[in-house]
Amino acid sequence: MQTSALPDLAHTAAKPVHWLATAAAMAGVVALAGLLQPRTATATATAPEQRTTTQQAPVPAPDPAGVDFPLECGGAGTTVAKQAPGDLDGDGRPETVAVVHCAAGSGTPPGGIYVLTQASGAAPRVVATLVDPADKKTVGDFAVRDGVVSATLLGYSSLEVPRCCPDQEEQASWRWKGQAFVRTSGDLARSV
Repeated sequence: MQTSALPDLAHTAAKPVHWLATAAAMAGVVALAGLLQPRTATATATAPEQRTTTQQAPVPAPDPAGVDFPLECGGAGTTVAKQAPGDLDGDGRPETVAVVHCAAGSGTPPGGIYVLTQASGAAPRVVATLVDPADKKTVGDFAVRDGVVSATLLGYSSLEVPRCCPDQEEQASWRWKGQAFVRTSGDLARSV
């Protein structure tokens, strides 16, 4: 075995007192680190970042169930054949457009197109009649898109035409302007 030319180092012959001193020094460093914590960070948002993060739940469209529609059905009751929601007046609250007719057992009873609204906490109510059942029309295709109500209206050219088989068709659409719904197309009927 070859002997080292270097003198013996202190850690090669450590005594328990050395280990105790090292442990005490380490405990002191850890304790000091625990006392010297950085300050609590605070941040201030700049203008583009200052947004409200709470989002409100969307307001539901009025439900036509239970609405008293201005329809004379002689005790037969009414049927909501079609319905579609949409913000028709641009106020951020959806309205519901409903196609309603009498609950007839057969045939094609005339129908109406009604606009429903609902104030907070109140029951839904009819605020506009776009097609009156007295006009003796039935409603075929129907849609609400981008604030426009559109429908295909089916009718009869004379009393001799069987009530099962409309022979006239017209395309109609309505848009809210100012304080009322204005019919914007389809003023002329055409034969089917």
